[in-house]
Amino acid sequence: MTGQIQPTRALFDDVMVPNYAPAGIIPVKGKGSRVWDQQDREYIDFAGGIAVSSLGHCHPALVSALTMQAEKIWHLSNVMTNEPALRLAKKLVDATFADKVYFANSGAEANEAAFKLARRWALDKFGAQKDQIISFSKSFHGRTFFTVTVGGQAAYSDGFGPKPGAVVHAEFNNLDSVKALISDKTCAVVLEPIQGEGGIIPGTAEFIQGVRELCNQHNALLIMDEVQTGVGRTGKLYAYMHYGVTPDILTTAKSLGGGFPVGAMLTTAEIASHLKVGTHGSTYGGNPLACAVAEAVFDTVNHADVMAQVLSNEQLFRQQLAGLNDKYHVFSEIRGQGMLLGAVLNEQYKGRSRDFFLAAADHGLMALVAGPDVIRFAPSLVITPEDIMDGMQRFEQAIKQVVSGKQ
Repeated sequence: MTGQIQPTRALFDDVMVPNYAPAGIIPVKGKGSRVWDQQDREYIDFAGGIAVSSLGHCHPALVSALTMQAEKIWHLSNVMTNEPALRLAKKLVDATFADKVYFANSGAEANEAAFKLARRWALDKFGAQKDQIISFSKSFHGRTFFTVTVGGQAAYSDGFGPKPGAVVHAEFNNLDSVKALISDKTCAVVLEPIQGEGGIIPGTAEFIQGVRELCNQHNALLIMDEVQTGVGRTGKLYAYMHYGVTPDILTTAKSLGGGFPVGAMLTTAEIASHLKVGTHGSTYGGNPLACAVAEAVFDTVNHADVMAQVLSNEQLFRQQLAGLNDKYHVFSEIRGQGMLLGAVLNEQYKGRSRDFFLAAADHGLMALVAGPDVIRFAPSLVITPEDIMDGMQRFEQAIKQVVSGKQ
């Protein structure tokens, strides 16, 4: 019976909950930074599944790791541990500030664990009054009710009943706004080194260093959400390494699995000790298949030559986008770092990022938006210069389409 089903875009509307509005195309295969749909039309992928496909599609190292593990063992639950999870955890610990790792299935789950850990740490050490979490406007930390409340976009959390309390929001890159909120009741400050969904807004070194100092002064934990910036995305293994600032807790997902669902929370041994047996868990967290793939991603990405390629790709993107802007005058700035870049639309085209996104698809380019005013690019870290140039030629056609008003 399964073979008789014809998967079409119309079938989505028939059988899927309508919380998504996917494009009309249905991709069926990919290789590197190129994707083909049901009609065998080719696309260049500048989206990376929203900063997920860190090594493109069907990378040989990932295919090999998944295939090999699939012949061994798929699932155990956390009643037992497994070899891929232990190897991956050891590599993450050795490469970062952390002593301990907790595995989950997504960035939201990693952040949920981080926020719960911060609350439990504060309760154990200081008492129930120390429960405030400070986040930032325009931030995004996931779609569970706790994480979406911590996120700084009320549209995502409104309409679901009473929200978790003791969550407040400061203004990103405004240290005075943090000073106005932080106190000895604050258990944690959570920030993205680069706000992703909020518009690809990099934190300044002065701001992030200042937040670290405020956390120290008030015995609060600094949680860095590196779900989107982690695993080489910015040209360092993790973005905190650019700032000379060490977080207390770090969350990572997206690029970590290269397309296979996996997330992790990293922290110190002392802080981790407050998640005692039974305080938190995940049925699939640390799954052998996921960890085997993530280990292959980590082993491939964590090299100086790959980090150098990320930065050279960034320069090529910036050069090409600057050249397009010289011709068509649509952007006010290009911001971001590494392979997480945002082209900010100028006043004339403000609010029209989706128009550029749709036009790009018309011309065989997969791109993203980051709010109504920013076109987002988050391709494979190892995308080739040839694919970048080809993609930019397609993007130029999309710009022409929007500028000419032919929608």
